[in-house]
Amino acid sequence: MSQRILILGGGFAGLFAAREIKKRLGARADVELISAENYFVFQPLLPEVAAGSITAPHAVTPLRALLKGVFVRKARVHSVDFDRQVVTVFQGVQRRPTEVPYDHLVVALGQVVDLSRMPGLADHALTMKHLEDARHLRNHVIEKLEHAEITGLPEVKREALTFTVVGAGFSGVETVGELKELIDRSLKFYPNVSPDEVRVVVVEYADRVLGELPESLGRYAKKRLEDRGIEIMLGKGVASATGTRLTLTDGTEIPTRTIVATIGNAPSPVVREMGLEQQAGKIAVERNLLAKGHQNVWSLGDCALIPMKDGAEARDDFAPPTAQFAVREARCLAANMEAALDGKPLAPFAYKSQGALASLGARRGVAEVWGLKLSGFPAWLLWRAYYVGFLPGISTKIRVLMNWTMDALSARSVVQLKGAEPPATRYVHYSAGDRIYEAGNRADGVYSIVSGGVELRHTGENGREIVLRLGPGDHFGEGILAGEDRRRSTVRALEDTKVLMMEESAYLRMVDAFPVLQDYFDDHLQKVYGVEKRSA
Repeated sequence: MSQRILILGGGFAGLFAAREIKKRLGARADVELISAENYFVFQPLLPEVAAGSITAPHAVTPLRALLKGVFVRKARVHSVDFDRQVVTVFQGVQRRPTEVPYDHLVVALGQVVDLSRMPGLADHALTMKHLEDARHLRNHVIEKLEHAEITGLPEVKREALTFTVVGAGFSGVETVGELKELIDRSLKFYPNVSPDEVRVVVVEYADRVLGELPESLGRYAKKRLEDRGIEIMLGKGVASATGTRLTLTDGTEIPTRTIVATIGNAPSPVVREMGLEQQAGKIAVERNLLAKGHQNVWSLGDCALIPMKDGAEARDDFAPPTAQFAVREARCLAANMEAALDGKPLAPFAYKSQGALASLGARRGVAEVWGLKLSGFPAWLLWRAYYVGFLPGISTKIRVLMNWTMDALSARSVVQLKGAEPPATRYVHYSAGDRIYEAGNRADGVYSIVSGGVELRHTGENGREIVLRLGPGDHFGEGILAGEDRRRSTVRALEDTKVLMMEESAYLRMVDAFPVLQDYFDDHLQKVYGVEKRSA
C-alpha cells in the first residue's frame, strides 16, 4: 500500500522535497503538495523583477510543470490534527474547509514578514517576499518619479525622490542596487528631475553590510554602493514610520514616501499554532529532520531550526535559511523518509556551504565560493551564471536569459502597469505637523482616529471658520456623503496620529447598507458643518 506523503509549502524547500521524495519512492508514495499559489517563484530574482530587468511572469514557473507525478493542491493551510493525521485547508472560490489525510507530513511553509514591532512600518513599508511585492515596488517607484516630475511643492518632490531600504543583508543590498539602477536608467524620461535630487538610503541596525560574507567583501559592497550615490546608515534601527517620514532609533528623520523593508522574518501563524516544539521562532527538528517528538512529521527550509552538529547552540551551528541549504535538506529528507519506510537508520543532515554571492546592481557583485573571494564584474557574472543554473525548468532559464539580453541592449521601460489596489480600509500614520489633507484637495475618503489627535479647520456656509480638535473615536472627511468632491477643510496632525482611512466607495456602500449610519451621519453633518439633511 502506497504511503500518503503531504508537503505543506511551494517554496524552495517544499518544491525540492516533493521532487526528491517522488524520485526516490516512485510508486511507493502518493505525493501531494499544498501551496497558496500555483507557481514557484525564484526569490533571488525578485529585486530584478522590481527593477524591470526581468518581467514578472518570467521569474516564475508553474508548480505542475516542475512536479511530474506530484498532485498539486492550490489551497491555504488552516490547521493540523496530528492525532488524526489530517490537515485542514481552505480551497476553492468559496474557501470550503477540506481535510487532507497523510501518513507522513512535511512542513516547509517558510516564514512571513512581521513588522509590527516598529510603529507604522507594517502599514507604510513595501516588502520583498513575493512576486506581487516586486511588481508593486516597480510600479511604486515609477509613480514617485511621475509625481516628482509634475509637483510644484518642493517638500513633496523631496519626499517623492527619497527611496529608503531597511536592511543590508542579501535581500536589502540586492534590492537597493537594482532600485538605484532602475532610477538612474529612467531619469532620462523625466526632464524635471535632476540626478542630484534623488536620494537613496540604506538603513542597517548592524555595524556592517552583508554580515553573512567576509568583512572585506562587506567593505567592498559598501564602498561600491556609496560610489553610486547610495547612503549607508549603519548602527541605526527603525523607530517609527509614516507615509512621508522614516524615524530612526537615534532620532534621525528621513523625509520619504518609499520605504522598502527587507527585515522582519517571522514564523507564519499556521506554524505558530501547530503545537510543534519551537526554538527561536522555528520548528525544532532533530538532525535527521524529524520534528521533535514525532515519528512521521518532518520539517525543513526557513521554518525549521536544523542543527548541523550534536549539542548545537551557536548561530553557526544551525543550517542557514538559504536556497542552497534547502535543496540539500530536501535530498536528506527524501533519503531518510525512504529509510524510515524500509526500517533502516536515519542519517543526520550534514552539508558545508559552497559559498555565497550577492549582486550590487550596475554589473557589480561580491562572492565567496570555495574559499575564493571575488568582487566587481567577475563576481556579478558568477552570480548570474550560478542562479541561471539553479533555476528549475529549462524554459525558465531561457526566458530569464532572454530578459537579461534585452535589458542589456535596450532602455529600461517606465511603463506603469496597473497593480493591486490598496485596501479600501487601511491604517495610516502621521507625525505631528503632517497635513492629512487641505481645502481644495480631491475628497477621496473618510478618516477615523485610532490614536493621537488632529486639528480641523473648516469654513462654513456663512463664511465663519470652524476649528475643531479631534481625538480617538472622532472622525472627519464625511462631507463626501453630502456630495463633496473637493475638501472644504484642512486637517493636520497635532501629534503622532494613527487613523483608519476608508475610501469613498467603501464608505458610501457601508452607509447605504446600514440605515442607522445614514441617520447618524446626516445628524453629524448638520450639527458640525450646517449641511442640510438629505431627507429634508
